[in-house]
Amino acid sequence: MQLKQYQKQSLEALEQFFSVVSAIGAERAFERTLQQQAMTPVPYNDRLGGIPSVCIRIPTGGGKTLLGCHSIPVAAGQYANTDSPIVLWIVPTDMIRVQTLGALNDLHHPYRQALHSYYGDRVKVCDLETLQTLNKHDIGKSCVVIVTTIQAFNIDKDKTHQRNAYAFDENLSEYFTGLTPSQTANLDKVTEDTLQYQPFLTQQDIGRVKHSLVNFFHLHRPIVIVDEAHKNRSKSVFATLQRLNPKCLIELTATPKDNNVIYSVSAAELKASEMIKLPVVLTEHPNDWQACVRDALIQRQALELIAQKESDYVRPILLIQAQDKNGEANIPAVKQFLIEESHIDESWIAISTGDTKELDNINLFSPSCPIRIVITVAALKEGWDCSFAYVLASLQNIQSAIDVEQLLGRVLRMPYAKLRQQNELNKAYAHVISDSTAKATDNLKDRMVENMGFNRWEAESAIVASPQHSLSLTETDTTPTKPIEPQVLISVPFKVEVEQLPVELKPHVKTYETSQGTAVVIAQGLSDDNFDKIEQAVTNLATTSKQQNHVQTSFQEGRATRQAAIAPENWNKTFAPIPQLGLFVDGFWQLADKEAIEDSIEWNLLDFPISLEQFNIRETANSFEIDMDIDSEQVTYSYVDTKQLHFEAMPTTISEDDLVNWLDKKTRRNGVTQVQLRAYLLKLIRYLIHDRKFTLTSLHRAQFQLVQAVNQEIDRLFSLARKQAFQGDLFEHLKVSEDVTVYNTFEFKAGVYPTKKPYRGSWKFKKHFYAQVDDLTEKTSTGAFSEEFICARLLDMHPKVKYWVRNIPKQPHSSFWLPTEKDYFYPDFVAELEDGSIFVLEYKGGHLDTADDARIKNDIGKQWAKDSNGKRKFLMAKKQDEVGRSLEEQINAAILM
Repeated sequence: MQLKQYQKQSLEALEQFFSVVSAIGAERAFERTLQQQAMTPVPYNDRLGGIPSVCIRIPTGGGKTLLGCHSIPVAAGQYANTDSPIVLWIVPTDMIRVQTLGALNDLHHPYRQALHSYYGDRVKVCDLETLQTLNKHDIGKSCVVIVTTIQAFNIDKDKTHQRNAYAFDENLSEYFTGLTPSQTANLDKVTEDTLQYQPFLTQQDIGRVKHSLVNFFHLHRPIVIVDEAHKNRSKSVFATLQRLNPKCLIELTATPKDNNVIYSVSAAELKASEMIKLPVVLTEHPNDWQACVRDALIQRQALELIAQKESDYVRPILLIQAQDKNGEANIPAVKQFLIEESHIDESWIAISTGDTKELDNINLFSPSCPIRIVITVAALKEGWDCSFAYVLASLQNIQSAIDVEQLLGRVLRMPYAKLRQQNELNKAYAHVISDSTAKATDNLKDRMVENMGFNRWEAESAIVASPQHSLSLTETDTTPTKPIEPQVLISVPFKVEVEQLPVELKPHVKTYETSQGTAVVIAQGLSDDNFDKIEQAVTNLATTSKQQNHVQTSFQEGRATRQAAIAPENWNKTFAPIPQLGLFVDGFWQLADKEAIEDSIEWNLLDFPISLEQFNIRETANSFEIDMDIDSEQVTYSYVDTKQLHFEAMPTTISEDDLVNWLDKKTRRNGVTQVQLRAYLLKLIRYLIHDRKFTLTSLHRAQFQLVQAVNQEIDRLFSLARKQAFQGDLFEHLKVSEDVTVYNTFEFKAGVYPTKKPYRGSWKFKKHFYAQVDDLTEKTSTGAFSEEFICARLLDMHPKVKYWVRNIPKQPHSSFWLPTEKDYFYPDFVAELEDGSIFVLEYKGGHLDTADDARIKNDIGKQWAKDSNGKRKFLMAKKQDEVGRSLEEQINAAILM
C-alpha cells in the first residue's frame, strides 16, 4: 500500500528525531525536529527519565495503526540499531487488543503487509499469553510485536503481585539463561513477599532473577508504541512504562495533551489525501425525531442511487443514534417506525448495543450484505470501522447526546481511501435534534475539537448547514449559484444582550446565555460592513483587554467561516488546468518529477571519487565513538560501555560481502542499478578498511550509522549529478506539452487543500479559490502588513484575477511545483486570470533564499512561461525592483503583459 503524503512526512519527522537522539539527547533532538518541520517550539516533556518519547497527532480517520507499523523500522534502524526489534504495542482496551492482534496476524491485512515490506517473513506477532510459545531464537532474528493493554502492567509498586506480568513464570526461563551481572543488575528479584504469592518457589530462590514478563521486557528494551495515547497520561502509567525499560516510546493520538508532538496532521491533510469525507452537511430538526429519521432515510436513499454511478461498489449506510430505553425514540420505537411507517425491509436493519450484537461476524462491505441501517444508543463497539457509513441521525438532543462525536467519526472514513467520482459521496451527512442550526453546529464543532483531534479552525470549516432542497431525488437545475454568507455563532466570555447593540443591527442578531458567557448568533446574508459593525459593538461591551482579545479572535473565526462558505470551491467552480513542465522521452511527454529526472540523468556512482569524510570511528578499550555530519551538524554517538552494543552476541566472523549485502538492501534507490550500487559499496568498504584503517568488526558494530552516512553520500553525489545535468542539456529539454490533457496539467481540485496553518485576519479575501488560505500572516510583530499578505491582497483586488491560490510547499500531489536542480520549487501564489491564462508569482524576500536559489527559481519559472503567447506568466517579485517599480506595479505589468 502506497503511503499518503502526510504519512510520509510523519515518518520523516520520526526519522529526523531518531537519527540524532542518541548523539544529542532527546531534548535537543525534539527542538531540532520541530524546527525542521516548521512547527511552533514547545518544551520537551521528559516523562520517562531520559528515555526518548515522541508523539504523532492524527485526527480521527487518519490511520494511526498503519503509521505505527511503519514507525517500527524507523525507530529500530535509526535509534535502536537493530533489524530485529522487539515491539510492545499498547492499546486502550481489550477489544482493540483482539482486533489489532488479528489484523497484524492477517498476512493480507495492510498492517501486516507494512511490516512484511521491511522484515519479510521475519515477523512474529503475539500477546502476553502466547509470548512463551515463541521460539527463543526468534528473539534477535525476527521483528517481534507483542500486543497488550497497559492494564496488564499498571499497578502500584507494592501491589505487583496482583498482575501476572510481574510473576515468576517458568515458561519464560529460557530467556534468562547466560545473563551477565550487568544485565541482571536492575531486574526484579524473588523476595520473601514473592514466596507468599507463588508458593512453588522456595527460600533458595530468594535473590534469584524473576523469570517474569516485566523482566523480559526490561532485559530486551522494547520499542513501545501507545495507541490512543491521550488515554494513558497518569503518573502511574509512566512509572509502569519505566519499569519496562523501553528503548523509546512512540505515541499516536488524535487529541494530544502533554505529549511531545513532532508532527501534527491536519484534517485538511486527511481530506486532501482522500482519507475522510468532508465537510459534514448538517440538518437540524426541532424536536421531531420522526422527521429527523425520515429525512435521513431520504438522504441515504439518494446517496445509494448516486453510488450506482461509481466504478467501486459503495452501499451507503445510515447510523441512527436512538434514545435510551426511557426515551420516546428508543430502539423498539425507531425500528417500528422504520418498518411500519417508512416500509423498510427488516433485513436492512441491524441493532448494535451492549446486549444486542447483530453486526458481529457481518461483512458490511460484501455486495450480498443487505444492511443499510444500523441502530445504536451510545458508541458502537471500539474498532468498528465501515467506510460505507455516510449518514448519522442522532435522535438525542444534540446538547446532551452521548458519544455523538464517536458516531460522527464513523461516517467520516472514505470508502477505499479514494476520492469518489460523485461529489456527493465525498461528504458526510448528519441529522440532529436541535432548534437552532448555529447552536447545533457549534456543539458539534466543540466535540470535534475535544474528542476527534480537529483544530478549532478545522472544525469551523468541517460543518456546513444543509440547504433543505438537497434531499430531493428529482432532477433540479444544476447551475451553480453563489451562496450567501451563513449564519454564524460567536462565543464571548461576558454577557451580551441584543438591546445593547445599535438599533440598525438588532434585527440581525440573537443572543443565548451560556455557561461561559454569551453565544452571539449573526444572521445569514449579512453584509461585511454590518458584520464589522457588530464586532465593534460587541468589543465596546468588553471590560478588559483579555475580553477584547477573545472577541477579536472569535470574530476572526466567524469571518473565516463566512469567507469559507462563499469560496469558489464550495459552489462548484473550477480552477483552470495549469500546464506542467516535462521531458520528452522517446517522443513521449513525461512529467518532470523526481523519478523521471533521476531516470533521465546518465550518471554512475563510480564516476565520483570514493569518500566518506563525514563518517569516523574512534575506538578504545572501553569506548566506541562514531562521528557523523548530519544536515551540516557534527554529532557524536558515544558508547562508553561496549556491553551496551551487545558485541558478545555479534558474529565473530563477517566478510566484506556480508556487509555489502546488508548495505545493498538499505541503500537502494531509483536511478542506480543494483550492479552499479554493489560495485560502489564494495569499493567504499575497501576504502574504509584499507585507506581509513577501520576494522571490519568496527564497521559492523557501526553499521546503522554507516548506512546513514552512505545514504547521505549517495544523496550528495546524486545532487551533484542533477546539478550538472540542469546546467547542461537537461534544462533546455524541460518543456510544456502543446496538447493540454489531464496527464500533463495540474489542477487545484475542490476540497484538496491540505492547510496546516490557516490565515486569520481582518481582511476578507473574495477570490481565493479555497475556503482557507494557508500560512499567511496579516501583520508582522511591528504591526506592519507582511509582504506576502500585500501580494495576496493585490491579487485579490486585481480586476484581471479570477481566482488565486496560496500554494502550499512540500505537497507534490495537491500543489503546483516546478523541478529544480535541488528538488521541487513551490511558487508562493498561482492565479487564474479572467482570460484563462495562468499567472505564477514568487515573492523574493519572503524566504531565506540565497541569490543562487532565487536565480534557480527565476530561471525555471521563465522556462515554464516560455513560448506560451502570454498564456503562462511568471514573476519573481520584490518589494522594489531594479527599475524602481513597486510591488503593485510589478504585478500589474506582469498580468497585463
